[in-house]
Amino acid sequence: MKALVYEGVGTLTLRDAERPAPKNGEQLVRVQSVGICGSDMHAYFGHDDRRPAPLILGHEAAGVVEEGPWKGRRVTINPLVTCGACHYCSSGRENLCPDRQIISMPPREGAFAQFVSIPSQNLIEVPSAVPLEKAALCEPLAVSWHSVTLAMGRIHPDEKRSALVIGGGAIGLAAALALKAMGVEDVEIAEPNPLRREFLAERCGLKVSNAPEHTAPIVIDAVGYGVTRASATKWVEPGGVIVHVGLGDGADGLDIRRMTLQEISFIGSYTYTAKSFSDTALALFDGRLGPLDWFETRALSEGARAFEDIHAGRVAAPKIVLDPWA
Repeated sequence: MKALVYEGVGTLTLRDAERPAPKNGEQLVRVQSVGICGSDMHAYFGHDDRRPAPLILGHEAAGVVEEGPWKGRRVTINPLVTCGACHYCSSGRENLCPDRQIISMPPREGAFAQFVSIPSQNLIEVPSAVPLEKAALCEPLAVSWHSVTLAMGRIHPDEKRSALVIGGGAIGLAAALALKAMGVEDVEIAEPNPLRREFLAERCGLKVSNAPEHTAPIVIDAVGYGVTRASATKWVEPGGVIVHVGLGDGADGLDIRRMTLQEISFIGSYTYTAKSFSDTALALFDGRLGPLDWFETRALSEGARAFEDIHAGRVAAPKIVLDPWA
């Protein structure tokens, strides 16, 4: 099969790779669409020791089961593989499983390839009316759906329903869409890239600015750098909540004194639970997350150039989806 392989810092090569052999309980999926995630970018620049070269990256995928009793099923992939037996798994917090794996991280190769192997329980069937290009967005949407669920569970019931989202990439956009789907109408995205701001305003109809001039009880940091954490503690209202999704760096930034004196909650949000992923899929399928027309499609053979364009800020769309068969 053809695969886009990470071979070292700043190097991606399209080459032949061994087709995966499914283990017991797994399905071989013919990948039709796979998105480029911020974590793929971190790996590409050598900033993620968990993803050593050589490795097939990519975990935001949808496709068609290739063989066996499930042959022909259109599916979206939950890439988080867990043990199913530990305390966290049995309590519905699979994302905290100590033995969790994710495709695109050893020992599991990723989905920047024509085929990927994944356990059956990690597949959700996609209705025929939903294009697989959009179904591949389920994973990044689930990341944000989970983070917004955490925020909504923490915010005081008498608090006004407004939110600020830091970062207008796919996770930030998905957070804004999830907030609106959960009844928060007043949502603003802070995004420094003018090309991206224009896209979000005109294509997605969202309120977007370089830097908000007001505060909000809910702040979602979808970037995760010291400077964005500092902004989050400045923009959150007393008694509010910051949900930290991005993993940009581990630098300082939080104003701990203000957070303590004004009872501001800080919640780290990692991936999603199986329920969050399933709930996201249902919201995607029934249209609650909007038309989902904010991605750009390229061939897998153009993947290396896509990474370069994203890094250089030449991409207006929040997401690039690759087609392994184009």
